Amino acid sequence: MSLAGLRIVLVEPAGPINVGAIARVMKNFGLYNLVLVNPQCDHLSAEALVMAVHAKEILESAVLVATLPEALHGCVRAIATTGRFRSLQTPLETPRTALPWLVEEPEKPAALIFGREDRGLTNEELNYAHRFVCIPTNQDYLILNLATAVGICCYELSQSAQPSETQTLPQTELAPLDIVEAYYQQLESLLLKIGYVYPHTAASRMEKFRQLYNRAHLKTGEVAMLRGILQQVEWAIKNQSSSEKL
Repeated sequence: MSLAGLRIVLVEPAGPINVGAIARVMKNFGLYNLVLVNPQCDHLSAEALVMAVHAKEILESAVLVATLPEALHGCVRAIATTGRFRSLQTPLETPRTALPWLVEEPEKPAALIFGREDRGLTNEELNYAHRFVCIPTNQDYLILNLATAVGICCYELSQSAQPSETQTLPQTELAPLDIVEAYYQQLESLLLKIGYVYPHTAASRMEKFRQLYNRAHLKTGEVAMLRGILQQVEWAIKNQSSSEKL
């Protein structure tokens, strides 16, 4: 099973030494797609290149984007890492239990998202993931270095990608995240229009909807069906308003 479609996404990395070490450990375990979201350091600096050693090509081919949704464009699966308990309805999992899910459809893009060295991912950024991973550590020292966390996850990914005689791939056809995001935007617009949410409550309410739908692992056809429902509701509202004016 190949890891070729898997993206390692770093959100606003600040340390060039960390970025270089991450490139090295990615190559150690057969991962080559590095995406940097609004990096706060030069990923091609001398420090980064020295730490990368024989993985300089991963730094040189890294994709730089401004936002997390851009980094996830086209992905059908995404897991976010977090170093502390969050108020998420989706449970935290260990890398060993969660990461094999990322490579169940190896021919399709997927992403493993890591946050900032000092404060991780925001709650808003976590909303873009289907599942959440927390690496269990000793209670005496809970905080992991970013490159170490990436290394642990890359190892687990490489192990889960090993061929198995009993392994079968489910034909799930999960919807790309950008298609699901378009549905969320359409849903929020309609909910604002009918007064179900208000501008000052929309963000928190939509966060709950995102968590609900992310747990469902929507397929492309299911997103199309949901968007069709919203379009029909919008059509009905428009025609009802027109008939009332008559």
